[in-house]
Amino acid sequence: AMLRLRLLTWDVKDTLLRLRQPVGQSYAAEARAHGLQVQPEALGRSFREVYGAQSRRFPNYGHGQGLSSRQWWLDVVKQSFRLSGVQDEAALTKLAEKLYRDYCSSHNWEVLPGAAETLNRCRELGFRMGVVSNFDNRLEVILSQCSLRHHFEFVLTSEAAGFAKPDGRIFEEALRLGGARPEQAAHIGDDYTRDYRAARAVGMHSFLLRPAGQEQGPEVPPEHVLPTLSHLLARIEK
Repeated sequence: AMLRLRLLTWDVKDTLLRLRQPVGQSYAAEARAHGLQVQPEALGRSFREVYGAQSRRFPNYGHGQGLSSRQWWLDVVKQSFRLSGVQDEAALTKLAEKLYRDYCSSHNWEVLPGAAETLNRCRELGFRMGVVSNFDNRLEVILSQCSLRHHFEFVLTSEAAGFAKPDGRIFEEALRLGGARPEQAAHIGDDYTRDYRAARAVGMHSFLLRPAGQEQGPEVPPEHVLPTLSHLLARIEK
C-alpha cells in the first residue's frame, strides 16, 4: 500500500551530499599550500582516530560541556596533524581555521546524483520537508552553498537540538517543527541505526538509502530500501 504522508525528513551526509574527496586528501592538499608535506593516507588514519576519540570524550560537538562546535573541530584538525608529525603550532592554527571555513562551502561537498531532482519533485507534490542531521551549525550554509537549502522548511542539526540521532528526541523535535504526527512522516537516510531504526522507534516511517552492490547490513524489508533516491517517489504519495 502507498503511504500517505505529510512530512519528509532527510539525513544529509551520504544521503543528499557527500565529500568530494577523502578528508586525508583535502587536509594534505591544504597543508601543501602552507608548505607542509603530510601523507594523505596517514592523515586520514589520524583523522579517524582523533575524530573517534573526540566524539567519545565530547559527544555532539561538546554540547553542554562548555565547548563550541568550532573549537571542537579546530581541536580535531590540529590533533590530526600533530599525530601525523606536524609540530609547527602557528601553522596548525592557520590550517585548522582555513579548513574549518573550507568545509562550509561547496568546494568540499557535492550533491549526490538524483538528490536535487527528487527534492524538487517532493516539493512539487506538496510535501513539507526538513533536515535531521548529526551535524554542527555550519549545515545551513553548506546546504545554501550547494543550492539545496530552499527545499526545506527547517534544518535541525544535532548541535541545535542538543540530541544526536539515534536519540528519538531529535525526531520528536522535527515532528513538532514540521507539524506532523509520527505516522504522517517518513525519514530518509543511509544509516541503519541512526536513520532507519531510530525514526521507526518514534513511530515514523523510514527509508534506507542502500546503493546496489553496497555490502548488505541488517535485514530491511525490500519496500523500505532505496537503491537510489529516485526510487523514493514510487513508495510515497501525498
